[in-house]
Amino acid sequence: MSTLYIVATPIGNLSDFSPRAIDTLNSVDQIACEDTRSSKVLLQHFSIDKPVFSFHQHNEHHKIGHIINLLNAGLNIAIISDAGMPGISDPGFLATRAAHQEGHTVCTIPGPDAVTTALASSGLPCDRFVFEGFLPPKKGRKTRLEAIADSEITTVVYESPHKLIRFLERFSKFAEPDRWICIARELSKKFEEIDRGFLSDITEEWKSRDSIKGEIVIVIAGKSYTE
Repeated sequence: MSTLYIVATPIGNLSDFSPRAIDTLNSVDQIACEDTRSSKVLLQHFSIDKPVFSFHQHNEHHKIGHIINLLNAGLNIAIISDAGMPGISDPGFLATRAAHQEGHTVCTIPGPDAVTTALASSGLPCDRFVFEGFLPPKKGRKTRLEAIADSEITTVVYESPHKLIRFLERFSKFAEPDRWICIARELSKKFEEIDRGFLSDITEEWKSRDSIKGEIVIVIAGKSYTE
């Protein structure tokens, strides 16, 4: 049987790309990329010259069959996303499940991911946590916000920069103003920022900014947490 490799890629700093990840991508027959254009920049930087094909949220269901056909033909395939671990708020879960179901080997090459990086940087409890990813834009969003506000354990949420203020304002309707939160922005990049404090203070601070750019991860402490 063939092997499907799930390979973590840097979330910003290219120096975080592990030698094992580089060796793995050099050893496979083809690489499935969330975005072939951005992935080619990474691959060229590390002199990795392998055939690539697109594998993203809009064609994932269609491309699963293609990946399984390649594995069945005896080829080893790697999946990479634009940044971080495939399958974590990125395509990868369905292909991994299908590979298991077909009896192929699945091997994950660990590496950087925004969830645990933000969590470890936050100084908030991380012995137990819930990862919510991106919350639904409309239907079900209110229910999820209420559940996070009522949770006793730390929650990690992804949010786009232009929706951050809206998230903070809406969450403030359900959570107490002294709830501890941390906003992690541009993790591992030049302008990395870790900003933690009370929900009310963080909201006012970020509302006062002229603009907000970059990748955002929000870490929210459980409602009973105090310092």
